[in-house]
Amino acid sequence: MNIITDLKDKLSGQFPVDSFKFDYSFDNNVIWLPKDNVVPVLKHFKDNGQFDFLMCISGVDYPEREDRFEVCYELFSSKSIRRVRIKTSLKEGEKVPTAQFVWKAADWFEREVYDMFGIEFEGHPNMRRILVHQEFEGHPLRKDYPADRQQHCSTALPVHFDNPRDGSKYVEESGKDLVPLNIGPSHPATHGTLRVMVELDGEKVHRANVELGYLHRCFEKMAETHPYNQVIPYTDRLNYCSAPMNNIGYCKAVEKMLGVEIPPRAQALRIILAEMSRIIDHIVCLGASAVDLGALTGFFHLFTYREKVYSLFEKLCGARLTVSLTRIGGMAQDAPEGWFDDVLQFCKEMTVGINEIDGLLTGNKIWIQRTRGVGSISAEEAIEWGYTGPCLRAAGVNLDLRKADPYYGYDQLDFDVPIGTSGDVYDRYLVRVAEMRESVKIIEQVCKNVPGGDYTIRDKGIVLPEKKDVYGNIEGLMNHFMLVINGLRPPKGEVYDATEAANGELGFHLVSDNSGNPYRLKVRPPCFAIYQSFSEQVTGGLVADVIAILGSMNLIAGELDR
Repeated sequence: MNIITDLKDKLSGQFPVDSFKFDYSFDNNVIWLPKDNVVPVLKHFKDNGQFDFLMCISGVDYPEREDRFEVCYELFSSKSIRRVRIKTSLKEGEKVPTAQFVWKAADWFEREVYDMFGIEFEGHPNMRRILVHQEFEGHPLRKDYPADRQQHCSTALPVHFDNPRDGSKYVEESGKDLVPLNIGPSHPATHGTLRVMVELDGEKVHRANVELGYLHRCFEKMAETHPYNQVIPYTDRLNYCSAPMNNIGYCKAVEKMLGVEIPPRAQALRIILAEMSRIIDHIVCLGASAVDLGALTGFFHLFTYREKVYSLFEKLCGARLTVSLTRIGGMAQDAPEGWFDDVLQFCKEMTVGINEIDGLLTGNKIWIQRTRGVGSISAEEAIEWGYTGPCLRAAGVNLDLRKADPYYGYDQLDFDVPIGTSGDVYDRYLVRVAEMRESVKIIEQVCKNVPGGDYTIRDKGIVLPEKKDVYGNIEGLMNHFMLVINGLRPPKGEVYDATEAANGELGFHLVSDNSGNPYRLKVRPPCFAIYQSFSEQVTGGLVADVIAILGSMNLIAGELDR
């Protein structure tokens, strides 16, 4: 949606728009600003209700330029479903003012840009590393940092807490008998390598902080050193509980830059895979969260259905957990005979399973007492932090990209978007249970009406020829050879594209320099934004509720740390 002219008109009365640059390309709206105008423009857009979400902040390094760095802010409106990217350029050593006093969501994203590029955000009270360890030297996403250089950590940080948002320094409190406590990074209730640090006043959390990055592998650096299709297996390892959704989101972003539309059959396959992935992701969340609170039966019950989905994945492509079954331009292969009937049979079984878990937990007094009123968050606060997905909808915000900005024919399907009211742990549970029902409805509709035709486009510059053509004729052999040697080469430019993943908006900011590898690939992971609010959410509550809130956020360390 081209809204550049409209945005320019609305800014012209208050800002020197002659010094701004307005651009529309690859279906993205972009505004270039001097760095001192960034925060005022962000505040203007928020205060006027034009954009209510700060989805992401990312950096790009151009070492050959005088203004070496670019900082990009992705804004989104849940009301008009419009997007804009605010960009500014910086010289080496220049600072840009922090935006975290406009949106709380800016907090960790700014720290990540500092960590990866060394760009400082002036006024940020906690401008320190977030993903790499405290002994790390250099900034890994700079182009002059070697991709194969490893740095090991030999010391652990003591229990520590962030400085307050008002810019004052953290001080130890005297006169209180506070007990420091580490939860993780090796703890079954953290569902991964997460470290939660709290100070307890009795059983109440006086203050809290988190440390992440234990599973950080710099996926974005690896993407810069591999051809486009070879990035797909790395996306599997982001949210490994719903791996196909990562494949789909990445391929969709590259396809948008290429300006291609995949065939209807490939779209149908992607929808089926995405919705089965949503179901098993919610199964992991609900089953593991129930175990944390003492309900073991639900875990074993739900994981039976998760295994059924993995068997369907295996029948389709030979892999179960990390499948790598999408390709840029479509799918790696078509579904085998009878596969759609197997999926429909699974839907019948899954409906029974959802009803049973509903009966086990929804009206269970212990479950209700442990979840209702715990971790409540208002719609306004959820938006402020950058929540998306089930956690946002549980807070009462009706936003789902499958409805708001539909892709792959979701607008032709009959399904509802479950909404909560209080944003607490119980509502997050109810929303996920309802979403599993809706995913079953979607899968059944698509499986009963799968389009015919090819499962991929047949563009020789994008898709490898089939094996029979490589082995059977010289044209196929040369086509394969040239595409492998030269690689897929999208046009020069950049694009941000997003899908509705299991945890919320999964976004990819892709920058192409027309070479065979991505110049820059930034991932906007849903749970990274959600987890920012964790310390604030648990402060003042009981230590037992820390685990309940953590489980309801459904943090996947591979997605969080990348």
